[in-house]
Amino acid sequence: MPSNRQVFIDMNAHPGRPDGAAVDEDGCYWTCANDGGCVLRFTPQGQLDRRIDLPVKKPAMCAFGGPGLDTLFVTSIRPADPAALTGQPWAGAVFAARPGVKGLLETPFAFPA
Repeated sequence: MPSNRQVFIDMNAHPGRPDGAAVDEDGCYWTCANDGGCVLRFTPQGQLDRRIDLPVKKPAMCAFGGPGLDTLFVTSIRPADPAALTGQPWAGAVFAARPGVKGLLETPFAFPA
């Protein structure tokens, strides 16, 4: 049973709503601010220390990749209504950024035989 539960981040103080996330080598938590148009990085203490603004309203998932895990890839959602594309023609694109830190490898998953 979970115990000693604590709030890590109160997202009400930040833009958008949290969506997909990744963790970097410093133990920082990167999360997409869906409807906020950015990716946010929080320290292990829950403090916002970096923000990457994007040219879309709905970033959806971020993940580190590339040979050195030093590229942050961010997917975005393309709205079904063409009118919603006004001001964000790149909606639905995948973006790549070099944030200056490396991501952590995901834990391998082995399906039981």
